[in-house]
Amino acid sequence: MASISPARRALAHAPWSPAAWRDTTFVASGVPLQFAGWAVLCSVWPFWAPVDLTAVLLVLAGSCALTLLALRPLTRWQRERCWAMLGLRIPPMPGFDEGRAWEVLRGLRRPEVWRVLRYHLFVGPILAFGGLATIAAWTGGAILASAGAYTWALPGTSPLSSVDKAHAVRVGILSVVGVLLLVAAPWVAAGVRRLDARAAVALLGPDRAAELERRVEDLAEKRASVVDAADLERRRIERDLHDGAQQRLVSLALNLGLARETLTGVPDDAMRVIVEAHEEAKEALTELRNLIRGLHPAVLEDRGLDAALSGVAARVPLEVRLRVQVEPRASSTVEAVAYFVVSEALTNVVKHAEATAVDVAVIREGERLRVTVADDGVGGADPARGTGLTGLGRRVRSVDGTFRITSPAGGPTTVTVELPCAL
Repeated sequence: MASISPARRALAHAPWSPAAWRDTTFVASGVPLQFAGWAVLCSVWPFWAPVDLTAVLLVLAGSCALTLLALRPLTRWQRERCWAMLGLRIPPMPGFDEGRAWEVLRGLRRPEVWRVLRYHLFVGPILAFGGLATIAAWTGGAILASAGAYTWALPGTSPLSSVDKAHAVRVGILSVVGVLLLVAAPWVAAGVRRLDARAAVALLGPDRAAELERRVEDLAEKRASVVDAADLERRRIERDLHDGAQQRLVSLALNLGLARETLTGVPDDAMRVIVEAHEEAKEALTELRNLIRGLHPAVLEDRGLDAALSGVAARVPLEVRLRVQVEPRASSTVEAVAYFVVSEALTNVVKHAEATAVDVAVIREGERLRVTVADDGVGGADPARGTGLTGLGRRVRSVDGTFRITSPAGGPTTVTVELPCAL
């Protein structure tokens, strides 16, 4: 963002500039509102003459109750002032502006009420003195700057019309001080305006930290909904493939196998085509079954990670030492991610690691699920080389998990994943 030159900044704060008059009007209009909190608090005392402790406590309770009842209208007027004069919109606070007016009396435990009280009883009056200083700068500057003209306009018999040099010096000094006050008044007004706007946003609007926390929770819920929806979609695809395309391929493979065994008077070229078609159908059926298992195996939903990962380990052409302790079970989405991590990691080991054995541990530790896959291969695994590790880490982070890989040259390689057990 380009910085504003000193000349432009000086012109923007010149006494005749629109910004100077806008800031002055804003801070001057806030003086009665910013003193109103103390005015309401002290309004009960002139009507009472407490003579004992009980009366004092009653008067104090009445003043505090009246101040709390006045918080909402005072806050609303301050927000409207900021919007009308500065175009600054301060949204309402959920814990303060909701419900009926007298419900504020029961809201002393809410931090929003104390923030509003802090503005009206402490910050606001300090800003009001800043507004009074701005008014005094304008008024005093105008009076002192016109001292020379006032002296000149007096009749010759007036003592102020003396041509004494000392008197002329005094008049000149007062005029210079007045001009300086007129030059400084817009800067004072701008400073008070900035402080007032920041204080109003911080104390009369929603708490930024609480708002960010609420937004984070909202985004986390939406993210969990998206992850669950994706998991449900994968299950639907798995079910459609299992009940539709897989059954058709099974029927096709059976018919080709039956034709291969029963047809005897078929020419050799035709038989060769039938045999090739039969083998292709069986390979396509095997690939489809592997794809279905990768999407969301039915055994994972029915019997959990232990049974599902045992099936994965049994299909790996290496020695796999598997240890699973996940009682009680994690959420279905987290189980699907853990299954995907182990399955993909074992696939990478078979393709790239040149290992002879793999240790897989899936252990629940409190509210975290820890997945470790360690092999005795050659190491040197790098997510940047497109071995599937980047997608693996992205899948883990989609459920607020952590993904770490240690793979020095020469091995061994260890993949460690931690997942929350609940979303």
